[in-house]
Amino acid sequence: MAKLLQIDFPFQGPFGEQMTEAMRELAVSINDEPGFISKIWTENAEQGEAGGIYLFKSEETAQSYLEKHSARLKEFGVDNINAKIFDVNEPLSKINKSLG
Repeated sequence: MAKLLQIDFPFQGPFGEQMTEAMRELAVSINDEPGFISKIWTENAEQGEAGGIYLFKSEETAQSYLEKHSARLKEFGVDNINAKIFDVNEPLSKINKSLG
């Protein structure tokens, strides 16, 4: 069963086009993570937050990526990481064109 991983954390930028340029290599590398299906990048400059909504093939691959990404964020000095893993209701998600 697919799992949705939601992560957000305090982030002081860059945002917008500068974020795109700064994070392009990371974005490409995420495609190679085990069990990875997709990611929506999130940012809120006014609130000073960033994160993402990820879709993984299993609980194990979502949890493994969460551990890896949390460690990476802590290396950058980010301590206040909010993360949740959700089950995905695939039949309803397909109705809303979220899954192929």
